[in-house]
Amino acid sequence: MVKVVNTSGKRKTAIARASVKKGKGRVRINSVPLELLTPDLAREKIMEPLRIAGKKAEKLDIDVNVEGGGFMGQAYATRTAIAKGIVAYTSDEKLEAIYKEYDRSLLVSDPRRKMPKKPLGRGARKRRQKSYR
Repeated sequence: MVKVVNTSGKRKTAIARASVKKGKGRVRINSVPLELLTPDLAREKIMEPLRIAGKKAEKLDIDVNVEGGGFMGQAYATRTAIAKGIVAYTSDEKLEAIYKEYDRSLLVSDPRRKMPKKPLGRGARKRRQKSYR
C-alpha cells in the first residue's frame, strides 16, 4: 500500500490542498510543474519549504490543487500545504522545529480574513460623511 498524506493551507480566500507520496521529487501546482510556474516571486516563496527540507523532500512527489484569492495568496497557501505535508509524511520533529524557527506561517495557516461591510459605509471602515461644518 502506498502512503499518501493530504494536507491543506489557507491564506485570505486562497485554499491549497496538497497530497504527498513517495516518488521522484516532482512538485506540481494545478498540474503545472513548479519550475514552469510564474511569476518568479510566487515560485520562490513556494520553493522555500522544499529548500529547507533539502534531501528529505527529494524523494517525494507533491501534487497541489489551489483555488481562490490572488497569486500571492495562493503561493502562501501552497507553501503552507507543502510544508505541512512534508512534516506529516516524514514525521520529523527536527524539521518541524526548523520550519517554525524560519517562519511560523509555513506550518500555521493565516487566520486573518476580510472584515464584513457595515451599514452607512462603502466598506468595513469607510463611512459616508455626516455633515460639513
